[in-house]
Amino acid sequence: MSVQTTSAAGSDREPLSGLVERVTFHNPDNGFCVLKVKVRGQDDLINVIGHAASVSAGEHIQASGRWEMSREHGPQFRAAFLRATPPNSLEGIEKYLGSGMIRGIGPAYARKLVGAFSDAVFDVIETTPERLIEVAGIGPKRADRITRSWADQKLIREIMVFLQSHGVSTSRAVRIFKTYGADAIPLVSENPYRLARDIRGIGFKTADQIAERLGIAKTSMIRARAGISYALLEAVSDGHCGLPEVKLLTLSEKLLEIPGAVLAEAISMELNEGTVTADLVAGRRCIFLTYLWYAEREIAERLLNLAKGVPSWPAIDAEKAIPWVETKLAVALAESQREAVRQALAAKVLIITGGPGVGKTTIVRTILRILSTKAVSVALCAPTGRAAKRLAETTGLEAKTIHRLLETDAKQGGFRRNADNPLECGLLVVDETSMVDVPLMAALLRALPASTALLLVGDVDQLPSVGAGQVLADIIRSRAVPVARLTEIFRQAAESRIVVSAHQVNAGIMPDLRAPVPSDPTDFYFVEAADPETAAKRVVEIVRRRIPGRFGFDPIRDVQVLCPMNRGTLGARALNLDLQAALNGEADKPAVDRFGWTFRVGDKIMQTDNDYEREVFNGDIGFIESIDVEEGEATINFDGRAVSYPFGELDQVVLAYATSIHKSQGSEYPAVVIPIAMQHYMMLERNLIYTGITRGKKLVVLVGQRKALAIAVRGTQTRRRWSKLEELLTSGVG
Repeated sequence: MSVQTTSAAGSDREPLSGLVERVTFHNPDNGFCVLKVKVRGQDDLINVIGHAASVSAGEHIQASGRWEMSREHGPQFRAAFLRATPPNSLEGIEKYLGSGMIRGIGPAYARKLVGAFSDAVFDVIETTPERLIEVAGIGPKRADRITRSWADQKLIREIMVFLQSHGVSTSRAVRIFKTYGADAIPLVSENPYRLARDIRGIGFKTADQIAERLGIAKTSMIRARAGISYALLEAVSDGHCGLPEVKLLTLSEKLLEIPGAVLAEAISMELNEGTVTADLVAGRRCIFLTYLWYAEREIAERLLNLAKGVPSWPAIDAEKAIPWVETKLAVALAESQREAVRQALAAKVLIITGGPGVGKTTIVRTILRILSTKAVSVALCAPTGRAAKRLAETTGLEAKTIHRLLETDAKQGGFRRNADNPLECGLLVVDETSMVDVPLMAALLRALPASTALLLVGDVDQLPSVGAGQVLADIIRSRAVPVARLTEIFRQAAESRIVVSAHQVNAGIMPDLRAPVPSDPTDFYFVEAADPETAAKRVVEIVRRRIPGRFGFDPIRDVQVLCPMNRGTLGARALNLDLQAALNGEADKPAVDRFGWTFRVGDKIMQTDNDYEREVFNGDIGFIESIDVEEGEATINFDGRAVSYPFGELDQVVLAYATSIHKSQGSEYPAVVIPIAMQHYMMLERNLIYTGITRGKKLVVLVGQRKALAIAVRGTQTRRRWSKLEELLTSGVG
């Protein structure tokens, strides 16, 4: 079924063949696999290491390679060539059917099917599937699922063989088939770079590998043109909307190894076709992905037009309304808060910004309470599910994610709410606005009627959005709309060392890292660790024992480890494996190995991209409720909503015991643990640490090196993001 050759056979290689008893590990991205193989004449199972596009228990393998001795695993066979074929023995057929490849068949039904049909079971499924109901427990519904799954496998076999022979993994081959159908082979052969544009999970690098195997030259114009978009997407992943042309050429040369003259011609051709757009930013010619260029202009135009208007509600006397609402809500507003309320009642668009403990939530509640007397219809939203839930809890009103508010259209793409089908509200409140990127803000403003007022709330000193742009910062710097910046820390908040430390970091001042005295407990701790290895062990110990023991927090649900980076000993990837082993490592729990992770029932996971069909979005955190090997599905609970994932689509999620600080934006956690070391040197910026600290509600623990924290606190605030939004707002678009 699948063949992948790593190199030509050598005369010094030994042959090996046998039955795959178990797939210990398989990485579909590069085909690397570790197999337990039963070899004739050997009592013990053999460890075989090699590469295969797809491989399942029960298949027969033929391999050639060399024996080697592993200190940890003993003798093992490293295969340079490995071919897997469907089994012909009853034992192999049973293992193969029970491997999860065919939906509706797991180990139990595989045993029953082989018992009923022996070695003719493949023929029965393919030619006389009506006989499947002869097996106890298989009804028409399951038989139909098995038949359709088998037919799908057969239909894509030719495409799979073609794609796998060109280095495409099994899971991605399935996605390509779903997108292109029977035309997959000619379309991919003509222009493999279209895969990076059309298929989720396939980037330029994968398409480039396929192109190379198809014989497309590295310096070809088709590759150069595709590479320009790839280079810009790489820039977008760093938050840019575009790049200066000189920088783009330099980056493209580095990424693609193509001469500058060819790339310059490629940019010219992409400009003529409209894929990219040129514009001036700070006097420099920049190249933008066209959809981002249009999105920034749309934000500027709609925001400026909105700001020219007046609110739809009748004029409100703020000097009477403020004392009234203070009595109703039992609050005493500071003068800066009173001024913010006055602005909100009079302006069509207002931004409220400030750090933790300055009363942003109080202001929003106050404004909404006053407007409720005028029967103003209000819609509340935030970028993430957790942020929306928190907004609802603090206001007592319904709040939605921006995606749900705009009504995601899974089939057509985009949103159902737009200029032709606008939102229906007199005031739209957007919380955690610093997280909102350019495309999402454009979509939100597109759906906002001209009569609706807009209140944007957020902390501009936090990290900007993970996606393109720095929308909140650009709007504030442009001075195109009124801004209420709250700076006074209120008494109750000032008693929290989390709040005080966050403000100190934001001001470039080292927080107090002295250990608290036992009689004076605190909510902010620093635990010293001289090196990353020691810090990693302390993070696990703190999460597993010390925080639950002293504060009573659940180590999985209440404690979140936030990392400056994903890589390294103190990166999210390594700490996830350590924490999973410590917190949910029971071998007897149902589990599935996919995409380089072992997922177990009870694991905390995070969605890594937007899935509009499931209505689960990038950054959403859930918990694995069940793993059904028979059905080949995992069920994940996201805030009380159970969502099913076929095993082949688990590449959308990762373990989330630890995650990056960037991914934590918009979320709050009862307890936060932040490792920080010189290992993170490239990411040590003030707003990164500030954002991490402000994610903790009741407890923040920093673990690592004082020197690394000092570098972050005293360093530059942010790297520049190339964006034109501020200029567009300042100049009135043009």
